[in-house]
Amino acid sequence: MVRSPPRASIAIAQAVRPGTPAIYGSFFTPLDMRSGSPAFGMPEAVLGTVAGAQIARRYHLPYRGGGGLASADAVDAQAASESMMSLWATYLCASDFVLHAAGWLEGGLTASFEKFALDVELIRMFERMRRGVGFTEEELALGAIRELGPGGMFLESEHTMTHFRDWLYMSPIFTTPDFATWESMGAETLDRRANAEWKKLLESYEDPGLDPAIDEALQEYIAKRKAEPVEEEE
Repeated sequence: MVRSPPRASIAIAQAVRPGTPAIYGSFFTPLDMRSGSPAFGMPEAVLGTVAGAQIARRYHLPYRGGGGLASADAVDAQAASESMMSLWATYLCASDFVLHAAGWLEGGLTASFEKFALDVELIRMFERMRRGVGFTEEELALGAIRELGPGGMFLESEHTMTHFRDWLYMSPIFTTPDFATWESMGAETLDRRANAEWKKLLESYEDPGLDPAIDEALQEYIAKRKAEPVEEEE
């Protein structure tokens, strides 16, 4: 099911003012027939998002769709799975604009900071995949291969030491120790690491500031609207 008829809205806008910039937006929401609740991250949602993108391309319009959508009520395996399914659809159909990329929980009724940190990490991974594989001589490590040969210790090669920090993705919240090591380190689970991550991001945030003229204009607009009488519906 789609929440609004975007093609009709775009057609009406063009009839009133031809050439008006428009973006095709879809929000496909399968329902859990056991409860009637939205079931984000399900296969039908993925197919709907991709189909919406195909329609947008057919009409030569930018596409708004996808995101880190989830119906789960906690930052758990369900939330991660649903978000991953939703984000796969978002990237596969090359969405031009994403409104709810991170933080969604409980079908959008709740915004979770831990979920936000998790979704941002997933988006970083998708962005890395989107860049693809480089085929320059340096990226293919041809020099290191010639130098070390079959069975060489590439892990400690100069080429690896030079590039691994920039070329190899290392997540700050997804860790890979064996169970015994993880247990000796305090057995910290992903939700706890995500909690620490969003707090660190918040502490390091720097206000980019706002142009004084823009701020003044916004304040004037707010004051003007507040002063306007409220029209009562009949």
